[in-house]
Formats: sequence, C-alpha cells, structure tokens
Amino acid sequence: MAGKARRAIRFIDLFCGIGGFRYAIEGVAQKAGVGVECVLSSDIDPDCQKAYEANFGEIPKGDIHEIAVDVIPDHDVLLAGFPCQPFSIIGQRKGFEDARGTLFFEIARILETKKPMVFVLENVKLLVGHNGGKTLARIMEVLRNLGYKADYRVFNALDFGLPQKRERIFIVGFRMPCDFNWPKGRVPMKPLKEILEKKVPAEFYVTDYIKKKRLTQQSPTKEPTIWHENKAGHISAYPYSCALRAGASYNYLLVNGERRLTPREMLRLQGFPDTFKIVCSLTQTRKQAGNSLPVPVAAAVLSQVFQSCGWERDRQSDYEFPMKQSIDGQLMLFEKRASYGKKAKTKNG
Repeated sequence: MAGKARRAIRFIDLFCGIGGFRYAIEGVAQKAGVGVECVLSSDIDPDCQKAYEANFGEIPKGDIHEIAVDVIPDHDVLLAGFPCQPFSIIGQRKGFEDARGTLFFEIARILETKKPMVFVLENVKLLVGHNGGKTLARIMEVLRNLGYKADYRVFNALDFGLPQKRERIFIVGFRMPCDFNWPKGRVPMKPLKEILEKKVPAEFYVTDYIKKKRLTQQSPTKEPTIWHENKAGHISAYPYSCALRAGASYNYLLVNGERRLTPREMLRLQGFPDTFKIVCSLTQTRKQAGNSLPVPVAAAVLSQVFQSCGWERDRQSDYEFPMKQSIDGQLMLFEKRASYGKKAKTKNG
C-alpha cells in the first residue's frame, strides 16, 4: 500500500461546548502530520453553538437525544466531555437519578451502533468517588460490555503547563488491544504573568471595600498571584488559579486581590489560543470557560492515543486506515501496529 493516499481520521465532538476537545485533537494531528475531520458536533447550548460556529465554521447540532444514530456519520474517534453537573459538587449528586446523568447512555448508544475504534471521555474528578465509586464502576461496566478495553486516569492541569489547579478524569477505550500509555505530565507551569492581560478595563476591578477586606487577611505579593476565598471566608494567594467554574466562584478569584479575571485570561487558563474568537457576552464566556476542559491535558491524552494507533505521518504508508472493516481485519491492523512498535524499540536499542 506504499504511496496510497490516506484519508483523514474522522471524529465526532459530543457535548462539544466551545471546542476544547477539537482544539486538542486538531493540534495533535497537526504535530503528527496527519489529517482529521470532524463529521459531527453536538451541543444543546445556543451560546456554545454560537461560539463554536465563530471558531470552527459550523453550527453544532442540538439535543443529542434527538439525533438518530443512523444519521451519525461513521467515525474513528468519539470525543465527549459529557455533562458533569450530576457528579460535581455544584450539582445535587444524584448521578443517574438526575436526568442529565443519563446523557452518558447517549454516548453508549452511539458506541454500540457505530463502533468507533477509540473514544476519549472527560468529566470532573468527583465522578471517581460519586456514590461510593458505584457511578464510575457502572460507567466502566457499560463501556467494557460494549466491547472496549477501557481505563481511566485523573489529571491535574497544573502538571500539563497550565497555571490552574483543575483535576479532571479522562476515560479512554479501544475496540482492539493496543499498547497505550497514559501521559506523564511533568510540564513546567506557565507563569501567571504570561496569562494575565496588561490592560484591563476598570469594570473588572473590585470596590475599595472588597479590596480592603481581602488585605486584612492576605498581604500583597511581589509576583502575580490569584487570591482565592473559600466558603469559610479564608483567603489564600497562589501563583496559579484554583479551578474555574461556571458559577459564582468567579467572584472569589481575584488577581492580586484587586480584580476579576477577564474572559481572555479565563480562556488562556484553559489552554485556548488567543486566536479563539470571543463572540458571546461576559456572563456566557465565563460560563463557557468554566465548563470547558483543559486543552493541553486533552491533547496529551490524545497524543498517546495517536501513538498507540500508529496515526503518524511516517507510518501512514504502512496501511490504509480502516472504516467499515471486519473485526478480523481491524485485529490484524492492530497486530501490525504492535509489531511495528516492537521493531522500532529494538532498532532504537
């Protein structure tokens, strides 16, 4: 098959928000020297749809419940940052009893029918311990019963270069055996001074009353810090941000104890490039940033997925990437990739 053109790797972007997963996979594909194509995006939030269209040139489809499986294009990778409200501390902790919790089963519905080779899911860290671990155990059971080799890890954005303490669970599954290794992190944290804007409108600065109240508990720092006020009213100053959220915590994260974060700063804290077009209101952009995933973490996970699947430019002539291929054919392909990896390790000593 040497010299045969290889088509783009197709993916779907479910509960896509403002496109964090899409930035991640497109960035990884660009570095790997291969093409990717989004064949379906979906999000029910009209403001997210507006932002996604402005940045990717397409309007995501709406309610996932209303998308019939037979109209979903065949794809190789399923990406989904499925709604976290049922599992997070800002929800009611009802899990699958919450109607939003059942959205996971929409993912399962698509996996069962379309059978993509790989999926990558993302959610809040608290999913791990929700309901004594039973919720996550149920999720993993469903995924494995669908024929996927699935595993999960919790990562902190601080370990992947972002100055934000944001812990998220990533769940990865493959239809066929492969040599997959989770990323290690260990990326030096970008200093806050590279995130913060130099000119900030007066509307983001707090009142003198709030500023003085903060100063009664925390002294000013030489280097830029973000001051965090917890529920008990205690103030702490860190060289990074605590986790961004979509709601009221926006008012409890103050740069140097003086002002709130701007929309661009919040997007930078999530790893979005400055080329991202902000087209929604401050309130909606703050919500979007707080609900998004940390792009560099997703990219690190997807980079390992690409390596495991052999989706790299220098290996694309070894095979033609399959679409509707038999299970036996896919298994032979994975075995060929595994063999390639062993030969490479032997060659490199």
